[in-house]
Amino acid sequence: MGLRVRIVFLTTDDRIYLPAFYERVLAEYGAQTAEVCVVPPLYKGQTTSRAAWRYYQTFGLDGVRGLATRLAQAKVRGRSIEAVCKLHEVRCTFVADVNAPAFLEHLRDLGTDLLVSVSCPQIFKRDLIDLPELGCLNIHGAALPLYRGVMPSFWMLANGEHEAGVSIYFVNEKIDAGELCGQRIFAIEPHETLDAFLRRSKAIAADLLIEVLGKLEGGELSREALDLSQGSYYSWPDPDAVRRFRAAGRRLW
Repeated sequence: MGLRVRIVFLTTDDRIYLPAFYERVLAEYGAQTAEVCVVPPLYKGQTTSRAAWRYYQTFGLDGVRGLATRLAQAKVRGRSIEAVCKLHEVRCTFVADVNAPAFLEHLRDLGTDLLVSVSCPQIFKRDLIDLPELGCLNIHGAALPLYRGVMPSFWMLANGEHEAGVSIYFVNEKIDAGELCGQRIFAIEPHETLDAFLRRSKAIAADLLIEVLGKLEGGELSREALDLSQGSYYSWPDPDAVRRFRAAGRRLW
């Protein structure tokens, strides 16, 4: 008989892309999910106003309007990670700092076997990584070690790539580094918007995670150290990248 893993998800408060991801994953693993822990969608030191201003400076007024419209539509439809968790009878909590000692103790009390990070913007420290017996998985929207860092989907479109990927790996303390245990490569559609690309990527990621969890439980999961010397790293888009994105005929929405 294989393992029956007790999972805790660490994720971000996103109404646009992640509810569909959790609908797929919790349909399969809801009974084994101890909790889904949601953190604010902000990087270290950011406030909501600073994040909004940076988005405006990068993508302009049309980008902000598009994002605001889709957030409003999601709210009207009642779309949220919390709502999906309620449907599947999974506990959902909101957490400020995943590295806080009190939160680590909470994870121990839950009997956490495995952590799964899904778009969690906080950097994991060693105590958190070492806490679950089976480790900590992260899902990244690129074919690692390529496109490590921020917004890989945007950068792949801006750079004119024809293929994309989704990777799942056991994390260490470096960014987008560790041991690869699952990856899928797929074609980028010629006229796909970033919004459509992200939705498709998240659906592929959900299916890949279910596959990885099944192999883990069955004792069939292989791990291979990522060679970062063969990869690439990208930070928040600069104006030149946005110009290339638009020159390639790509749109956000």
